[in-house]
Formats: sequence, structure tokens, C-alpha cells
Amino acid sequence: MTKHQKHTKLELRNNDNFAPNEIAILGTKCAFISNLVAQVSQKLSDYKLAYFDASHSKDIEKNTLEMFTFHHRGTAEILINSEVNKFNQRIQFSQYDFVFINGNHYQGAKQILILDQQKEASVLKRLNQLNNIQFIIKLEEESNYFDFLEEKYPQIKNLLCYHISEVEKISKHIENLIQEKIAPIQGLVLAGGKSLRMGTDKGTLQFYGKNQREVAIELLEQNHLKTFLSVREEQEVAIENKITDKFIGLGPFGAICSAFQKNPNVAWLVLATDLPFVTNSVIQLLLKNRNPSKAATTIKGKNKEFPEPLITIWEPKSYPLMLNYLAQGYSCPRKVLINSEVEIIEIDDELIRNINTPEEFKAAQKEINE
Repeated sequence: MTKHQKHTKLELRNNDNFAPNEIAILGTKCAFISNLVAQVSQKLSDYKLAYFDASHSKDIEKNTLEMFTFHHRGTAEILINSEVNKFNQRIQFSQYDFVFINGNHYQGAKQILILDQQKEASVLKRLNQLNNIQFIIKLEEESNYFDFLEEKYPQIKNLLCYHISEVEKISKHIENLIQEKIAPIQGLVLAGGKSLRMGTDKGTLQFYGKNQREVAIELLEQNHLKTFLSVREEQEVAIENKITDKFIGLGPFGAICSAFQKNPNVAWLVLATDLPFVTNSVIQLLLKNRNPSKAATTIKGKNKEFPEPLITIWEPKSYPLMLNYLAQGYSCPRKVLINSEVEIIEIDDELIRNINTPEEFKAAQKEINE
């Protein structure tokens, strides 16, 4: 008998316990842990980092008023009523490249164990939390491995070990952990528009002797990107790698969200079919300047006010942002870019001209042929 599936089976985001990428530090005093995190974060300032800790205050009354105090420099102090819940934390931490966790209070999917001879009982208490140790840190050169550690993890002495003062090496190791989880890129060619102004499917227009959707796919594939064609359900397109819109009636915004629903663990390089002047060098420029710490890497014409969302690398962290905008009633991908942390690359306006009408098509075709 077939098992009843109560909810639609969706592709899950590749999260750790509380964040897309996290590490718990445990084995010594909380003050030592927070100090180490502060030092490492200075070395890794190019990344978006967070620290997840527990309050050490004994008596705290529940707030009757939640407070959000913003500073004009962009910092904020937030005091709210909130309980630890992995689903809420995954939303809160969705924009971060890496989250440090005080492992004395919460279990992280990966761990750093600090050997502190005075905290043997504390480590023994949390022994079962040490299921994915990345490396060891010694507080003192003579710090020894506890017998129960060697008994449970016979290979523990084979792990890399640093002294607490080797902040540079520790930071480099953590940076490698960040780099390991940077999402791969796949291509998404937008061919699901209704082309009302053009009067015919813009993806079938021929600027280079073949359908523009084929040209766009080849442009991405020659840069080693597995590429999908984004289409509406009623479109009859004979191609294996296609993504049918699941967010109906939302145009390019819905196409991008549909791609993320199919695979939320890759970055999507989106390219519209009505950009015939985009060349291989433009795609390579975009890939070269990709900044996965931002929500997206996008291109803007030098004389344009706003970026072009339809030639953009959308990172996995942009998906929850887009859903938040959708919840507010907005379905404009450019609005998401304008109001988010993005990497902007400026190029000549001519290279990202949209072709929307029969007159523009004829003029562009003539220019390309010449």
C-alpha cells in the first residue's frame, strides 16, 4: 500500500542545525569562546558572520515592549521575546555565510573542541554533542586529551590542532569551511514571458540564425553551467532541462522562485532571452566578480539608475528574501535587488539592451548582422 503523503514533498534547503553553515565552539569558559569568535571575525570581515549565544543573566522579565533601536550607520540593537526554535533561527540566519555557536549552550552541526584541563567534566557532559569535530584548540601547550575522548574517538589525535594564540591559522581553517559550502551555480534562461509587446514568443526570435533561447542556453553552457529553460506550463518546448512555473502569473519573479523551489541549494545565473547583446565576455565578467556573501551579483548599465535583474546571479540566500517580498505583495525582482545587499558590476548600457517590440527587433537584427 502506498504511504499517504500529507504535505507536498519539496526540496529542502541544505541547512545545519540553526543556519546554512555553522560551527559550535565548546570545552572552555564562555568568555574565552566569545573572545576567540571576536578575533576570528576580524580576520574574516569579508564574510557575513553571526554569533549565537545564550544569555548568562539569571533573572530576566519578559518584555512588555519589544524594542528595535536603529543607528544611522546601519547598526541596530534588538530586544525581543523569542525562544530557540531551529526553524525560526534558520530564517534569522539565512543571510549569513557562517554562524558561530556557543557550544556550551547549543549543539552545532560541526564543532571545534577547546582543550581546557579545568573543564573536563563539562566536556564529558557534552560528549554526545561531539559528533563532527573539525579541529582541536589547546589553551596550553601541555593540554592533554581526556581519556574518555580517546576512548570514544580513537582518531581524535589525528585531527589538526592549534594553540589558542594561532588566530591566523584558526581563521584560515574556518574560511575553508565557509568556502566548502559556497553554492555551485546553475543557469536559468527565462523563456516563459507572454511577449505581449513583441506579438510573438521572444525566445523564438532569431538574431544569430537560431532561436534566441538556444543562443542563451549555449552561452551559459559554454561557461560550464548546467542550464535550465524557464517556461510556462502551457508552453510546448521540447527540451529535457526545463523548469515549469510554479509561481503562476508573477513573470520573471515567479520564474526565479520556481527555480529555487526546484533546487534551493544552488545559485541561479538568470539570463533573459530579450538581451541579444549579452556576450560571453559579459557572462564571464559576472562569474568572475560573483560575491556569494551578498544576496546577488548583478549588472547595471553605467548610465542606468537601477541594476538589471534578468542578468544576475541570485544566491540561495536571496530566495527567502524574495518570498518575504512576495508576502508583502511585491513581485518585482529589481525591487529586491535595490533594497538588498548586492554586488553591482557596471558595464556599457548597450550590452544589456532589452528588445521588446518588432521595431526594436528589426533594428537589433540589422545591427547584429552588420
